[in-house]
Amino acid sequence: MKQVRAHVIVHGKVQGVYFRASTLEKAREEGVTGWVRNRPDGTVEAVFEGEEERVKRMIAWCHQGPPWAEVERVEVNWEDWRGEFTDFTIRR
Repeated sequence: MKQVRAHVIVHGKVQGVYFRASTLEKAREEGVTGWVRNRPDGTVEAVFEGEEERVKRMIAWCHQGPPWAEVERVEVNWEDWRGEFTDFTIRR
């Protein structure tokens, strides 16, 4: 299976609604590595690495997020897979 990397920025009401914790849980379920963090501008940023279909499912999930989120849009930038992560984490 093809390995891919996606750099994602999620816009909307996505901070203070357990978006990072829910992303961590979902990524671990999918077996995707990388990280997620809040940004000062109110968005959530994430990097996902793993099998293409699993990463695509993570991106699809980001369009909805957890129940309390109100996602307005999701920016996705595809990058070359680097294999630099062994787990998925929340960054501060």
